[in-house]
Amino acid sequence: MKEIIIASGNKGKIREAQEILKEFKIISMEELGINVDVEEDQKTFEGNARKKAEEIAKMLEGKLCIADDSGIEIEFLGGFPGVFTKRWHEGTDRDRNLEIIKKLEGVPKEKRKISFITAMAASNGTNTICEIGRLDGFVAQEVRGENGFGFDEIFELQNGKTLAELSQEEKNEISARKMALQLLKAQFNEHSILYTK
Repeated sequence: MKEIIIASGNKGKIREAQEILKEFKIISMEELGINVDVEEDQKTFEGNARKKAEEIAKMLEGKLCIADDSGIEIEFLGGFPGVFTKRWHEGTDRDRNLEIIKKLEGVPKEKRKISFITAMAASNGTNTICEIGRLDGFVAQEVRGENGFGFDEIFELQNGKTLAELSQEEKNEISARKMALQLLKAQFNEHSILYTK
């Protein structure tokens, strides 16, 4: 079974990758004893995902590595916070979410469009492919739900529920990361050069 190194220690991400990429053995960097933090200094999610996958693949002498970068973009705020989703505001997830709600005070629902974007890249250090998964919704008027983390409590879907009001199974079905992984998997057959080692 061919191996893929995943640039994450997040058990949920690793499990999701293993479920979708069944024909590969997914190995975390942790298992290999690699503790490296690639600086996310690119202007796009895709740029950060590509950089992480490429740098780690080179460290692993050409083994196939997958890496992702994700975050939210709010249309009314010109795509803010984008690649700065995790670092634009000090404090907890709740603090950030309340700050976003404040920024959109008085803005009607149809102008509160939000997108969750995941870029997923695969690289062997020489060749890199990348796919994007996307989930669209609206910024809720207030925080709602107990089942999420990050911005789940303010990300409202077309059905009026926030991501934090869904079960884990329901959330997994519409996951932008899952979508990006599936698109990446579809490309693997066309790019067999990626995993010749």
